Amino acid sequence: MPKIIAICNQKGGVGKTTTAINLATFLAFSEKRTLLVDIDPQGNATSGLGINKHNIKSSVYEMLIEDADPRSIIISSGIDHFSLIPSTLSLTGAEVELVGIMGREYKLKKAIVSILSEYDYIIIDCPPSLGLLTINALAAADSVLIPVQCEYYALEGLSQLVNTINLVKENINAALNIEGILLTMADFRTNLTNEVINEARNVFKGKVYNTVIPRNVKLTEAPGFGKPIALYDKHSIGAQKYQDFVEELLGIKKETNDNVAAQTVGNSRAVNELSNCSQADVK
Repeated sequence: MPKIIAICNQKGGVGKTTTAINLATFLAFSEKRTLLVDIDPQGNATSGLGINKHNIKSSVYEMLIEDADPRSIIISSGIDHFSLIPSTLSLTGAEVELVGIMGREYKLKKAIVSILSEYDYIIIDCPPSLGLLTINALAAADSVLIPVQCEYYALEGLSQLVNTINLVKENINAALNIEGILLTMADFRTNLTNEVINEARNVFKGKVYNTVIPRNVKLTEAPGFGKPIALYDKHSIGAQKYQDFVEELLGIKKETNDNVAAQTVGNSRAVNELSNCSQADVK
């Protein structure tokens, strides 16, 4: 059976889709049979892989609402071992349509049950909300990966998400757990970034990954070219940090907070890249 990970945060702009794409990519590079399910009506994970949403005939909408066979919807990402269930704008109305359906919280779980044996990992990219689409993802998942931006208000919204996860665990999916918290968009030129990192690790002891994803212009550029960072610029600090994160998730590379030297080198490179960019590029 595969491990099913929902990537979730009701706050937008935290690197959720970037994490979904690059997690799936590096899992595939590790020869893990990986399926990315784009359940976000914005379809950014779909377009971020260079797929034209206007050319998609069947998407996750047909799978959820019309009970379409997932095998008829799955498409190649262009990367070995990496497949995608795409999203289109038709998913926008799914929240309303799901309301009147019996067992609406379990539609995604039931839809993918027939293909579970074909994958090692299923990654679900959730919308930036706590609506029925996200609840479907949490009902189907084994665990939740939470990207958290290194900014002042980041941890405030996290408590609401954790409460939702606990409610789903109590009422819908008893097996659901927090996979981990990934700190993203870190700007190591500021004291605030270090304060957020320390606070997150103090509050969520043992759940915060030691790998921290820095702000990186290459990471923001890659979706515009329809490529994961590993294909757009494999030598960038963003690519290296996502590779470190996936290795940490897989247990291949266990980083520790004592590994100061390695972290300092990586952080210094991130600062240098940021310093060479205009403020507009960084945003």
